[in-house]
Amino acid sequence: MSALPSDPPSEPTEDPAEHAAAPPPATGMAVPATPADLAPARKRPKPGERRVQILQTLARMLEQPGAERITTAALAARLEVSEAALYRHFASKAQMFEGLIEFIESSVFTLVNQLVEREASPAVQAQKITAMLLQFGERNPGMVRVMVGDALVFENERLTTRMNLFFDRVESQLRQCLRAAAEAAGSSTPTVDAQALASALVALMVGRLHRYARSGFKRLPTEHLDLALARLAS
Repeated sequence: MSALPSDPPSEPTEDPAEHAAAPPPATGMAVPATPADLAPARKRPKPGERRVQILQTLARMLEQPGAERITTAALAARLEVSEAALYRHFASKAQMFEGLIEFIESSVFTLVNQLVEREASPAVQAQKITAMLLQFGERNPGMVRVMVGDALVFENERLTTRMNLFFDRVESQLRQCLRAAAEAAGSSTPTVDAQALASALVALMVGRLHRYARSGFKRLPTEHLDLALARLAS
């Protein structure tokens, strides 16, 4: 599954005095090395790397079981930068959460498209989409708190709306798969069948992701999943 890459080094804070010209040494005297002379130079992140680092750190902070609302002050402290440095990359904390949501959307729907292209059976497509989304959550626990809305409770309402639309889009994809499966099985009500099963599968996803977050990421969302999907599809 896709995941945000590992963190680049933290951005160093600069002291203008470090760049001042040092006085020349007295003739014949050796100048002892300082820790700064011996330490390897720390590189500044390239353009765009700092944005990724901010999102990585936010996601990791969300992975802490029982984590309280994350403030920009706490995020800046974890990154060892000022809050002003955060706002050079994101206009608000809501934009940071939108960055996480964009990662979720891009990762999940890229995989959905791949599954649909590779799997010929519509019924199996639906099962694999359900399993894939739960596996994504299992491997990205910080993202789960965004997906189920726990991390968005005190944030901008549009973030919760966007995550709701994400699951609506997943359900729509499942309906397409399941309608084709119902038609192939000779159902007289393929649309109704597809709507009912797609709704049940999304409820299964959301419920298991909620349980994963509320258990401190101990109850895995893929627990006994094959049996559950087999019963739902039967």
